[in-house]
Parts: sequence; structure tokens; C-alpha cells
Amino acid sequence: MPQNDRDISVAGPPPTEQAKGDGAEPTRGAEVFGEEPAETPAPGIEAPPLERVSGSYLAWIMIASFGASLALMVPLSYSLAVRIDDLAPGREELLGYVTGSAQFVYLVLSPLIGFWSDRMRSRLGRRTPFMFAGTVIGLAGLLGIAVAPTVFLVGLAWVVGMVGWSTVGQAIQNVQADRVPEEQRGRVSAVTSVMTHIAPVIGIGIAYTVASSTLLVFLVPGVIGAVMLLLFPVLKPEGDSRALVHTSEVSLKGLVASYGFNPRKYPDFGWNWLGRFVFFMGLYFNTTFGTFFYAQRLDMPVKEVAGVVATIGILGVLAATGGAIGGGFLSDKLGRRKLFTVIGSAIFVAGAVAEAFARSLPQLVVGAVLMQVAIAMFSAVDQAIVFAVLPDRAQAGRYLAVVAFAQKIPSALAPLIAPLVITVGVASGEEKNYTLLYLSGAVLALLGGLIIKFKVKSVR
Repeated sequence: MPQNDRDISVAGPPPTEQAKGDGAEPTRGAEVFGEEPAETPAPGIEAPPLERVSGSYLAWIMIASFGASLALMVPLSYSLAVRIDDLAPGREELLGYVTGSAQFVYLVLSPLIGFWSDRMRSRLGRRTPFMFAGTVIGLAGLLGIAVAPTVFLVGLAWVVGMVGWSTVGQAIQNVQADRVPEEQRGRVSAVTSVMTHIAPVIGIGIAYTVASSTLLVFLVPGVIGAVMLLLFPVLKPEGDSRALVHTSEVSLKGLVASYGFNPRKYPDFGWNWLGRFVFFMGLYFNTTFGTFFYAQRLDMPVKEVAGVVATIGILGVLAATGGAIGGGFLSDKLGRRKLFTVIGSAIFVAGAVAEAFARSLPQLVVGAVLMQVAIAMFSAVDQAIVFAVLPDRAQAGRYLAVVAFAQKIPSALAPLIAPLVITVGVASGEEKNYTLLYLSGAVLALLGGLIIKFKVKSVR
């Protein structure tokens, strides 16, 4: 396998030099506040140099993002709900416990994976080994879900699947931090965000075509996603990372430190983390029980919801594309990021309110389309903000894992809290209180956008 991609420079400078734009210098946020470049003694970890990426590189990272999202999001959006409904009819709250537990396990593991990834020195690079390993683990988890005879075993299998596919997604995101310069971050974040929104819609459609087979419902989207994501490291190899300086030793202190950061040293990183956390808590309130929500509001069996979700999703894909591309590209062009996070949050509120009171398909469509615009715009632009405020790009794996906490903790907590919310004021046998759930999500999403707008100082 070639060691270098012709589109980008892979090998770092000699050990005695400092790579231009590498993580050895503080980010703009650190410079503004007069901080030290790292909160622990300077680690001997070097980042690859930043250079403008080509159009073909961008295309393949889009395809990889699509594949990883296809494999991860189809179970979360559809097939897990169907499987649990088969094994425990009427126990929809079990979906929250299954997905929340898996998110919690990955939450614990992700900083260790990022810590390890930053220090990986191999012929394949720092991130590629995690793409390959995560794919194998993820496929094993999907197979386990398909054949599991109980909800408990489904939950265990999804823990495996979640760890595998999330590791792949984390590696793809780390590559972006490793390779993409500031002037391209908005558009790269935009196109990868679009892929993450398109993938579940197309994936649900694929799963629906093989709905007669439980095994194929899980494996077909998973295998297609695996092939698509692995084309990226094969056709655009990361390159040999053994030339990058790596002198620090792994210690218990370092492992513990990888789970957090000092918000007083890195206030912009901290405030953006908090705003992201609050926004995604609102988002997961409004998406965890999507399949059951549509079934209730349209008075349909759960198994028949896939067609409705796919139809709504096709319109949502167009909306998400507009939101992500519009927000990402305009934020690059105008040099303003925070404005678009607030706009995204406000649009999310409009969509959530529309869905909260929806009792017909047209109103559900309007709400879903608005929410897709909002989620895509916020995600794309805030991802660019994340890259701008990273405390140390050489430790992108570690810090992006910490950033992922802002999304993973809500994805673990929201499914555990939401079952309590939907039962507020509900007597036995009555419809679940999805109206309260969606309105609560709207409030949280707006608050998250406002935190980023008014508290992050070093990004416009």
C-alpha cells in the first residue's frame, strides 16, 4: 500500500523541527487568553502538517462518512426498534435502555481510543487501523442483534456494534482535524454532515426492502456501509505515521487526564462543549423515540412506519443538504460561525413545536424538514468551531473524544430520561406524552445555541 496520498503531505518534519500549524502552538483561543499550549507537561506528540485537501480527497471522505453513518444510524433510527418490538411488543421504553446503555459504554471507552489513536505509529497511519478494527467489531455486533433471542442479548450485541461503528466515526473525524486547514473546515464539516443526515434515510429504505428477513435488515446496510467507508483509507491512504515524533510515555496520569480538560485554561473550548451538550440533549429528546412517535401520531403499526419515515426522510435530506451546505459554506465565506449556530437552534425550535402538536402527515413533514435543516446547519458549523478551539491539534484524538462527550452523554442520558418525560400526566393505556418531550427538546436546543453565541469569544 502506498505510504503517502498525493493530495496531501503525510510525513511530518524532522524531530528537531516544528511542523507549521501543528499542535505545538496554542489555538487562537489560547493565544487570546494568554494560555499555555497544553494543560499538562508538553507531550512529545507531533501532528501531521496542515495542507489544503483536494476535491477527490473531499469526495472520498464524504463517502466514508456516509458509509459509517449508514451502518450506525439505521439500527438507531429503525431496525433496533423493530427488533425490540418483535421480542417485547408494547415495551417501547426498552429501546431507550438499550441505546442509552450502549452509548454509556462507548462514552467510557472513547477517550482511551482517542488517546491510543494519537500515539499510533504504524505503516497505515494513526487513524486507519481504527477504521479497519471498528468495522469488523461493528459488523459482529449487527450479526449478534439479528440472531439474539432476548432483549438483554440484543442490548449486549448493540454495545459491541456501537463501539465498533463509533470508533470508525471517531477515526474519520480525527482525520479531518489532522488534515483540513481552517479555510476549508466549514465546507468539509458541511459535506460530511450532509452525509450523516442522508445515510439514515437511504439506509431505512434499504432495510425496508429486506424487511422480511431480520438478518438482512441489519447486515445489508452494515455491509454496504462497511464497503463504502473502507474505500477511503484504501484509495486515499493516510500514509506512514512512524516519522512523526512520539517521545512521551503512556502513564496512568495521562490516561486519567484524557477524560477531561481544564475549562479555565481553555474557556472557548469549554463553553462550546457546554453549548453543544445542551443542544444535543434537546436533539436526542426529539429523535430517540421517532419510530414510536410516528406510529402513535399516524395510528399505524410500528413495522409499517419505515415507509413513512423514509418518505419524510427524503424531503429531510434535501432540507439537511441546504442547511449544512448553506451554513458551512457561508460561514467559510463570511468568516462567521456563531451566527449560524443560533440560526440553526431557532429553526430547530420551530420544527420541534410543529411536531409536538402534529396529528397529520403534512404537519409532521413540516416539522421534520425544519428540524433536519436545523440539525445539519448547527452540526456543520459547530464542528468547524470545534476544530478552531482545539487546545492541541497533535492530540486531536483525545480532545475530539472529549468533544464527543458533549454528544454521547446526551445520547446516553436522553433515552434514559425520555421514558420518564413521555409518561408525565399519562394514565395506564393512554398515549405517551410526546408533546412535552418535543417541547422540552426545543427549549434545550435553543439554549445550546445561545451559549455558543454569547460565550465563545475567539471565534466570530
